[in-house]
Amino acid sequence: MDNAFQTIQNMIAWHGWALVWYLLMFAVGVMWLALVFWTLKDARKRIRDGLIIAVAMATSLVFPFIGTLVYAILRPAEYLADAHERELEMRAMEADLRVLHSCPSCREPVRDDFLVCPKCRKGLRGSCPSCGRVVEFAWKVCPYCARDLSADRGPAVLSEATELIGGNA
Repeated sequence: MDNAFQTIQNMIAWHGWALVWYLLMFAVGVMWLALVFWTLKDARKRIRDGLIIAVAMATSLVFPFIGTLVYAILRPAEYLADAHERELEMRAMEADLRVLHSCPSCREPVRDDFLVCPKCRKGLRGSCPSCGRVVEFAWKVCPYCARDLSADRGPAVLSEATELIGGNA
């Protein structure tokens, strides 16, 4: 038993423990600086205000590990680039909605039931010869009375439809 205690005492008295301690402190310091750097990079991606970025970095620098943890809890949920992309998508969808209700020729706003554009007189839709309801030029059958529209259309109506689509009549 005396030999076992002697072995433990020799391990504790080993001169290499100072080197292990210094390496451990160096690793903790490197980890701390890496977390400060990560906080700075992440804050730049998520926050516009430079003062708040500086406060986040200073908190991470002054309070090691805890400052980064607090930043990670309080940081904005999305990146600035994602928020900008979402805003652009919303604008594109709104523009698409506005285009759906405008004249394809002059971009004047028109109502859904208009047959022609009141500004440029461009034909927007036709009317069913049977029930008189508004129908699109591309429709083959009236959805209201089930009349075959392709037989009723003459060359003038068809050329108007191809002109709307973008073809040459």
